[in-house]
Amino acid sequence: ESMPGMDYTMIDTFGAPGGGMMKRMHPEQQIINYIGVPSVDEYAAKAEKLGGKIIVPKMAVPGMGYFVVCLDTENNAFGIWEMDMKAKE
Repeated sequence: ESMPGMDYTMIDTFGAPGGGMMKRMHPEQQIINYIGVPSVDEYAAKAEKLGGKIIVPKMAVPGMGYFVVCLDTENNAFGIWEMDMKAKE
């Protein structure tokens, strides 16, 4: 299943959402792993409290959920994901 407007493909693992892949937008673009959390607001605050940085603030994926992209203290990017089928932009 592709997302409209971008070269992004959802991955389904045995009937459960497993993530997705998208085509790199530029050659230097790195892989970002996402971690499922109950609240991106709560966990983004925890990441900052522990010395991390928010590099992409909370964004909605309508009908699916919310995400935030962070940098850890060693400048590794990671995402946090909150499932919410009611998510709106």
